[in-house]
Amino acid sequence: MAVTISRSFKDISLSFTKHPVTNDITILRNEDAIKKSVINLVRTRLNERFFNNLIGTSVDDTLFEIGNSDVFSFLEEEITTLLNNFELRILLRSVEIENPDDTNDLNIKITYDIVGLPFPTQNIEFILQPTRV
Repeated sequence: MAVTISRSFKDISLSFTKHPVTNDITILRNEDAIKKSVINLVRTRLNERFFNNLIGTSVDDTLFEIGNSDVFSFLEEEITTLLNNFELRILLRSVEIENPDDTNDLNIKITYDIVGLPFPTQNIEFILQPTRV
């Protein structure tokens, strides 16, 4: 696999906050842009994006099936496939999903390297909780 060297990565902030000086939409750069993109991909539900139904995971749909240990390995594989296919700016190292005792939460830990930039290995940890709508 050939590794290309990039100067930087930029994405717009989805909060659409205004930059205090330029009055433009706030820009996320490099590792912050990639981190936000990874979290957005994992939290996107399947069939949520209109023109690409393959983007997303079933993480939110399985939050009520946490008692089954097969769910964790399925979700880890699903997140790994998603990130390898749709976030080409990273080299994925690991995806770990844990369920703390006596909770319905999922702790998701994703470890990756940024392709083309000399940043250390990045770790993202976030918690998903089931909520009723």
